[in-house]
Order: sequence, then C-alpha cells, then structure tokens
Amino acid sequence: MTAGHTTAGTADAVETVFRIESARIIAGVTRIVRDVGIAEEIAQDALVAALERWPESGVPDNPGAWLMATAKHRAIDLVRRKETYARKLAEVGRRLEDAPPPPEPADPEDIDDDLLRLIFTACHPVLAAPARIALTLRLLGGLTTSEIARAFLVPEATVAQRIVRAKRALAKARVPFEVPYGSDRADRLSSVLEVIYLVFNEGYSATAGDDLVRPALCEDALRLARVLANLMPGEPEVHGLAALLEFQASRIPARTGPDGEPVLLADQNRAKWNRMLIRRGVDALHRAGRGPYSLQAAIAACHAMATRYEDTDWAAIAALYDQLLALCPSPVVELNRAVAVSMSEGPAAALKLVDALTGEPALKSYHLLPSVRGELLDRLGRAAEAREEFERAAALAHNVRERELLLGKAARAGSRPGS
Repeated sequence: MTAGHTTAGTADAVETVFRIESARIIAGVTRIVRDVGIAEEIAQDALVAALERWPESGVPDNPGAWLMATAKHRAIDLVRRKETYARKLAEVGRRLEDAPPPPEPADPEDIDDDLLRLIFTACHPVLAAPARIALTLRLLGGLTTSEIARAFLVPEATVAQRIVRAKRALAKARVPFEVPYGSDRADRLSSVLEVIYLVFNEGYSATAGDDLVRPALCEDALRLARVLANLMPGEPEVHGLAALLEFQASRIPARTGPDGEPVLLADQNRAKWNRMLIRRGVDALHRAGRGPYSLQAAIAACHAMATRYEDTDWAAIAALYDQLLALCPSPVVELNRAVAVSMSEGPAAALKLVDALTGEPALKSYHLLPSVRGELLDRLGRAAEAREEFERAAALAHNVRERELLLGKAARAGSRPGS
C-alpha cells in the first residue's frame, strides 16, 4: 500500500471514530469548560491533532480514548490559562469559579452522565425549536452543517447561523451544564423529547422536497432515543418515545415503492416491516407510561400487531386517541381519531367529526384535513366533492411525492367499488 493510500485510510479512520465519539468528547469537555461552543472547538482541535499524528504513529488501540484524553488535556490547559489570567486581575474581582477537574479521563458511567447533561443543554427551552434541532444534530448526531442543511432542505448558511446563535444564547443565558431535577425536570425533558420527535418526523414524512422519507434522519433520532432511554431508565415517557420511533421505523422499508412513490398503509407489504424493530418497540412499550408519546406508541403497536390491514383493531385505536385527546387536546389528534372512527364506525360518522374541524385555524394550511375529507367523501360515493378535496390537499402539500399521490387520488375519485 502506498503512503498516499495509508494517509487516506488513516484520515477515513479518524473521521469515522470522531463521528462515533464526538458527542461523548464534547460532553466530557463541556463539563470542564462549561461552554458547548468552546467544547466543540476543542473537540475539533483534537480531531486535527489526530489527522496530523495518526498517519505517522498509526491509529491507537483505543482511538476514542485518545481523542477524549487529547481534548480534555487541551480543555484543562485552557481553564488553567484563564485562571492564571483571572488571578492577575484579582484586584477587580475577576476569577473563574470552577476549579479544573483531574486530568485523568472519567470512567464510562461519568461520561454517560456528561452525555445526558449535553442532551439537556442542547435541547434547552431557551432556544427555539429549529435551533435546538440543529444544535442537537451537530453536537449529538455528529452531523456536519452541510448534512443538516441537506436533510432539512435549507441553506447551509441558515443552519450555520442557527448553530452559532444557539451557542451564544446558551452562553448568554448561563445555562448550567447539568441534568435538571425537581419541578424543572419535566419541562426540560419535554423539550428534549420534542426535539428527537421532530427530527424523526421530518425523516419519516418529509415536509418538503422530492423524497417522502429520509431514513438517515430517522436513524439519528432513533439512536438518540435509545441513548436517552439507556441514560434515563426510570422515565416512562422516554421509553414511550423510544417505542413509538421503533414501531414507526419498522414500517419504513414498506412506505415507498421502487421509484420512491408513497405506499399507503392499507397497501403496504407487511412482510417488509422490520420485525426486530417491532420487538424492540414492544419491549420499550412495556416500560412506558400513559403520557402522550406512550399513547402514540400504543396506537402504533395496534398497527404493528395486525397481520393484515383488515385485522387492525380500529376501535382500540379510537379509544387510545380519546385518551390522547384528554391528555393533550389538539385538532391534529382529533383528525387522526376521525380516521380511526371512519374505520370502526363508518365514513358518515367520521365526516361529521372532520366537518367540525374545517374552521380550525391550526388546520387552515394542513393538507391532511382536505385529504382525509376527500377519502371519506369518496367512500360515501360523493366523487365530485372528493375530487375537489384531493385537489385542494395537493395544492397545500409541499412534498412532491405527497402532491403526486393526492393528484392521483383526485383522478381516481369515484372509481372505488360501490361508488
């Protein structure tokens, strides 16, 4: 093997190791410097050091530990330099509050604690949802700015600004690097779960672009949910979210056809559903509670347990939506419940529920409202009205694949048996 190939191979190894270990490294360094922005810079410095040294010295036996130790030593040096500077300015009372921790790497459990702290910091509610998502994918997902931009179909500069502003906002707000306890814990955990859920949803049903599904985003969110479940085994709603994502991810191979076209739930080849993910979902559901994500997971389980679409327990799903509505009222949940009612009680009963939602401001631009209404009208034999609803839904849809699906439904309205 030539030297060029060796160097290239080492660089690939460094990049791979850093992608896997970056979240733990940033978390460990943040505990020392108390600033996620500075911590990420130091982690990047460790990456550069590896790129410079490993081609000559070879890849260490434990490359993750090497990167962690290098980053922590640099962090400790930075803290010591700041402390020295602070002592020189003691007369004006400027001094660092935190003493540097021991230079020895922390044990694995301590690193896990740091990782949990980093998750809560990146998802702090002081940040807007888009900033939380971008920062979480950057620090915990190991994605580059360009990768995040491609995933969400936004300019790279926009993502870069979100990340920079998020770091500044955390520093300005003096957000502590800690796991919250007491009354603050529930709200903070809700913010973390929301970020993971939003990332997964964007991958599962892309809001815009040419592809219906972006599996890489689903994988990132699922990995974060599993990490969080391992770090917080006593939180039922964490397991509820993990269960929901496992069930949803199990269907991904069957959700699109050979050319990327959407395949409706009724038409999916259930042999393609990932049974291992379904088993993982069932295991997580056993540890879940009765919160919003847990109830959604129970609904997803009803679909997963049905061998055929015709075997789906729609009455149970409608009852679960009743519980979800009681817990967190939402017009979107009401719309989903109406779909379940249409399958258990018939389209006429469901149409009354959907018609009651047409004046909801939150659903004014929601393409699934006219889509569901079109389905119900078509089943009732009102083809012309159904066609109008499908066309209106298509005009509201931003995803190309969904728009094509809805236009196809409009063209076929009135062709179902009995209509």
